[in-house]
Amino acid sequence: MRVSVVIVNWNGRRYLEGCLSSVLAQTHPAFEVVLVDNASTDGSVELVARRFPEVRILRNERNLGFAAGSNIGIRATSGECVATLNNDAQADSRWLEELVAAMQGQEMVGMAASKMLFAHRPEVINSTGICLDPAGIAWDRRGGEWDAAEESRPIEVFGPCAGAALYRRAMLDQVGLFDEDFFCYLEDVDLAWRARLMGWRCLYVPTARVYHVHSGTGQEGSPFKNYLLGRNKVWTIIKNYPSPELFLFLPIILAYDLGSIPYTLLARGDASALRGRLAALGRLPHFWQKRREVQRRRTVPFAALAEHLSPLESPLAVLRRYRHLRDLSAEMAQPP
Repeated sequence: MRVSVVIVNWNGRRYLEGCLSSVLAQTHPAFEVVLVDNASTDGSVELVARRFPEVRILRNERNLGFAAGSNIGIRATSGECVATLNNDAQADSRWLEELVAAMQGQEMVGMAASKMLFAHRPEVINSTGICLDPAGIAWDRRGGEWDAAEESRPIEVFGPCAGAALYRRAMLDQVGLFDEDFFCYLEDVDLAWRARLMGWRCLYVPTARVYHVHSGTGQEGSPFKNYLLGRNKVWTIIKNYPSPELFLFLPIILAYDLGSIPYTLLARGDASALRGRLAALGRLPHFWQKRREVQRRRTVPFAALAEHLSPLESPLAVLRRYRHLRDLSAEMAQPP
């Protein structure tokens, strides 16, 4: 299968040489590479044009975010599969080959997740796909754990982290691309959820390894990121949670979500996540229309989706995991 590799960049010049060199060294025999630049001002485009003439560059006049940037790259390419890779990541030489091999012969496997390791501490896992629980909380599967060898073969997970993922174009043609209203963050959760609702599956491929700086071009824990996470979480739940389960689980969803607000306000003095939630509600009519379309096209019952949800944890456990991953991500964002 021919693969189109799409890399979205915004002022990531210092990471691009390593990222693109690793992609161009792939053992998979058929692939193209497209860099979508979101109006960088750090010389990124000039560097790529000079050092990597085989990479096609698509330039945007302003920063459109990861979702819209990825979609521009997907629409401009023709591979049977699309691989998305963060600009601050470097892929093992067999990355694409392993992802493609896991998909071949399995028509309804429309997504594949990589083993993402922290670049500065490759013994620690960044992500092995997406976890989602009944409260609508999403997180990086096995994030922060030591890289052990207990998973040696592909296994099914809810969805892939788009920082290093493979998508079957036939699935994207049916389900749709990333939701550009999201700008960035959780657009991969939304896409995986929509795909799941239409019967598509995702495999985590432990032999497809990527080394990720994490938040290399986006500040970990910044008010802007927290705002987008708070906003996009609400939109993801509104669009994708089937009825009547949405209303059955709504008390749990609200309890967990509202319970997190005192922590961000009092412990961290940050109201950005709350502002994000309020902004999400301000566009509720628009997203309710999106919900109607998503649910109209749903082909599987909630029971089929529930099989791939993670168990609901206590609020304290959720908070501990969040703080651990936040602190670890901040530590890994820059070399020691």
